[in-house]
Amino acid sequence: MTKAATFVLAFCLVALTAFGNEGDGIVGVWDDEDHRAKIEIFNCNGHYCGKIVSLKEPLYPADDQGGMGGKPVVDRENPDREKRNRPLQGLQIMKGFTYSGDNTWVSGTIYDPETGYTYRGKIALTSPNRLKLKGYLGVPFFGRSTVWTR
Repeated sequence: MTKAATFVLAFCLVALTAFGNEGDGIVGVWDDEDHRAKIEIFNCNGHYCGKIVSLKEPLYPADDQGGMGGKPVVDRENPDREKRNRPLQGLQIMKGFTYSGDNTWVSGTIYDPETGYTYRGKIALTSPNRLKLKGYLGVPFFGRSTVWTR
């Protein structure tokens, strides 16, 4: 192989690494702030989505106020009555995030199964193992933040 061909091949590999999946820095499994759930973030058709892959307490306690003691935890706070029996484990709670550069993802939504609210969101990768999520209903200033760890 000539030096020129080697250079072109090396340049292409560097370019693919640098530009091809820059936004994939958040891909993986994350613990929520309270360590009650693990959320997998994945690339879904060029955007980033997330689903609950495991729960620390996957079953309701025996003394559950809703009468569901011993049963799998479901999305019972969902405002749509037809969705209240969906299991939380496996539930997609994030969708539509796009990488905007500088370790930031925007324009997606985050569903909070504890409240039943869906928030617009922004994500910042503050270190390789630390993710800051900001959810808001109107303007980001009036939102709520949380930190997830890898």
